[in-house]
Amino acid sequence: MKTEELQKQGNIDLEPFYQALEDDSKLLEEALEILLDMVNPEPKSVKKLALLIKEDSRNLYNEIVLLYKSDQDKGNSPSCCGGHKFGEQLL
Repeated sequence: MKTEELQKQGNIDLEPFYQALEDDSKLLEEALEILLDMVNPEPKSVKKLALLIKEDSRNLYNEIVLLYKSDQDKGNSPSCCGGHKFGEQLL
């Protein structure tokens, strides 16, 4: 029974979902926030997501770098990075 449910889920057309994310920036922000909350406690997932962002989402990666550099200029070193360079923390 669970196998049938999983097969039905696999047949779901996600195109309307993706289109909604493209059309509504607030919805996209909420989806990304949920995703980040999901992977945050899993170090391996965080690293995989960071690599995906670096490799496939160059604009997003560049914005993260700019924000990080801006915070560094203000003297606000994020506690997550423990004094490491930005790239070292992601990779």
